[in-house]
Formats: sequence, C-alpha cells, structure tokens
Amino acid sequence: MPATKAILIVIDGLTPSVFEAAVGDGRAPALSFLAEHGRYSRAVSTFPSLTPVCLSSIATGAHPDVHHIPHLVWYDRERARIVEYGSSFAALRAAGMARSILDAIINMNRLHLSRDAVTVYEALDDAGFTTAAINITCYRGHTRHLPTLPGVTIPAYGPKRFFFYNLFESDPTGAPLAVFGRAQGSIDGYAAAVGRWLVTRDGFDFLVYYLPDYDFASHAHGPDGAFEALARSDAAIGALLDAAGGPDDFLDRYAVILCSDHGQTHVERSAHLQESFADVSGVVVTASNRAGMIYRLPECSLDARGLALLLDGDAAAETVLFREGDDVFARRDGDEVRVDPDAALFDYPDGGARAWAALHNPNAGDVLVSAAPGVEFADLAGRHHAGGGSHGSLRAGDSEVPMLTIGLDAEPESIVDVTPAILRHFGVEPPPYARTLTRAA
Repeated sequence: MPATKAILIVIDGLTPSVFEAAVGDGRAPALSFLAEHGRYSRAVSTFPSLTPVCLSSIATGAHPDVHHIPHLVWYDRERARIVEYGSSFAALRAAGMARSILDAIINMNRLHLSRDAVTVYEALDDAGFTTAAINITCYRGHTRHLPTLPGVTIPAYGPKRFFFYNLFESDPTGAPLAVFGRAQGSIDGYAAAVGRWLVTRDGFDFLVYYLPDYDFASHAHGPDGAFEALARSDAAIGALLDAAGGPDDFLDRYAVILCSDHGQTHVERSAHLQESFADVSGVVVTASNRAGMIYRLPECSLDARGLALLLDGDAAAETVLFREGDDVFARRDGDEVRVDPDAALFDYPDGGARAWAALHNPNAGDVLVSAAPGVEFADLAGRHHAGGGSHGSLRAGDSEVPMLTIGLDAEPESIVDVTPAILRHFGVEPPPYARTLTRAA
C-alpha cells in the first residue's frame, strides 16, 4: 500500500552532477538507497536562482511573478529602502543588521511574500493535515509561534510543528544549537536531531526537511569540492531512515521528494554592477551572487531600455532583461529578442518562462542581469565567492537541480511543480496558478 505521509528533503545548492556522482558512493548511503528506490531526473529552478526566490517557489508552487520574492537583496519601492536577506554577514551590516535580520526571518513571510500565493503549509493545514518544517526560510502558515529568546515577542506564523535554527521551536526536542560550527555541519546536525525526534513520534503528515550546509561549503570550495559536506547531509537524511526503524520501514511510511533549490557553478572573478551606472542619477542597483537588478527611480532620465543599453559591452553581464509595458526583452552579445514565456530563450533551460516571470514580479528591478560564466556580482559590502562557487543566473549550471521522487504519482520538471505534486498526493487541489504536472509512467 503506498505511503500516505510525505517528506520533502531540500539540499541547498546540490547540483545534478554531484548528486549523480554520490549515488553508489559508500560515503552517501542514504542518498544511494533513496535513488535506488525512486524515479530520478534533472529539473529546473526559477530565476534569479537564489535561495529566497527558490525556496519561495518550492513552497508556493509558483515563479516570482506570483510569490513576489525577487532576489537576495532588493529595493522596496513602497518603503524606499533596501531589503537584504543575507548575501553575506557584511551585507547585512551594510543594510542595517537589526532591520535585515527582521526582514530575513519575519518580514519575508509576513510582508513580502504575496497573499495571492498559497504555501504548501497553508493548503495542507486548511485540509486538516499536520505540517512541519525545519529551518526553511519560506515557512508561512497559520500557527503562531513565539521566539525562544527571552524578551523577544515578535511572532512567526508557520506550520503547526515549526523549527527554525533554535529561534522558533514548537516542541522541546533537546536538539543542539544550530548556529555554532556551521563549517562542521552544525545546522544540518540540528535538523537531524529535530527530524529524528519528529519521525520517532510520527509527528506530522508532511515535513519539509531543509539542509543548507552543503551550499555553504560549495560557496567556499566550489560545487566539486564540497563532498565532505554532502556526506554530512547524507548522514542527516540517514537519521530519518534510522528513526523510522530502517530504510525499508521509512519508505513504508513516507513518500519522498528530494531535490535542491538551485545549482552552483565555479566563479573566478567578481564584478561591481554599480560601476556601469556611476554617472546616472536616480537609480538603485542591487546585486549579489550571479544576478543583479537595476531600479529606476522617478527622477531618472533614462527609461528601462536606456538603462539596459548601458550594459552593452559589459563582459560581466551575459544577458540583460527589461520590460516595455507587458513585453519583456532580452539583450545578449548585442542582439535583442522579445521574450516569449512559452518559448526558448537562448540556451537557457525554461529560459523564456523564467525570465518573463522574474520581470513580472512587482518587486523586481526595471532591469535584470544574468551574469556571465565565471563571474559573480559583489554584494552591498563588496563581498563575493571568487575562487569558490555561486549561483543566480539563467545558465544551466546555476539552474538545473536533481529531482528524485518515491511514492508520488507525478514527475516534477521544475521546482514549481513540487508543491502541486505534494498537494495532489494528499488529495488537495493545487492553487489555480499551478502548472499541469507530468504524471509518472
């Protein structure tokens, strides 16, 4: 009898090639076991392929035109200020530490995530199921949770069982501190302790199990130099299997989707996107990793096309996107094409749909930039990952993700297909904006 409960495992930044190499490797027994029992394919992320955007797309089943999260760092036109979710610790300080922490932890879900988008937690909670989430940053649900810090009274509204880096904990689990020793895998270790507690008690119908430490290591060492971190992520998955009584018992109880939120590619040099606009007044440039945005303020003398043309010849900017009315245009190597959401764009996977959706997000810049291979845009504080790995662009290396399913009657081709697949597994109708899924053979 198929499992009725389900777990979504997200390994941040895991590329398809690294996942494929891990299968059968003795250092990744949990991943190997799951791969042997599931259906695997390569799927596509969203754009910009940056964690807050991607996790929002996973949680809502939508691209940014629906959920409205545009980037790691963006300009809030309504409040006339920069929003910084955590490009780097220095960038948080540059944008204002207290405000940035509040933006990243609370405001992204409470204020920035569109009310027109429905999260998987909201939909399943409304249908009477018990949802749970560990560490994932897009968590909006119906249950009020107070912080664990004494004297801090700002609540978060998430799934019924909610664990967020020791800051919010719906249940006492005895899990260790998450934030000390991240280079040694402390955050995935915290997830493993909480996940083991939940599975031992069979304490949910649906669990989102988010493991971010691989991405942290991949930024530092490149996607091919972080296998030690992946082995720790594998051990965190293995903790769930053990808590269920063993691998076979685990699959008897739970359907599984395992994926990443985006890819990762090597970067050799950094670039400052702001330099091309140094002589232009009335613009705000926000950039980090491998994507950037230019916002046109009312006093700017150039329209979006004029701003985009300033990047012609900039070797760091591979593709530049801008809107004229409802139309989206892309410039690359001096050529310009109109973007069709139902057609290909250059050689980017699902490029037309992703570019169109990114620019139809009301919080996006007037001009969006996808970086050239090997280039990363420095953040507000000038920080970058040159010599390591990065992501964010439309390119396949940044945008393709591994997608493994076990016990679900769907084959997600994109991260926006994950929530619709989960909802249908539970007999819940996905939101009207959700795409039609490919059914499993």
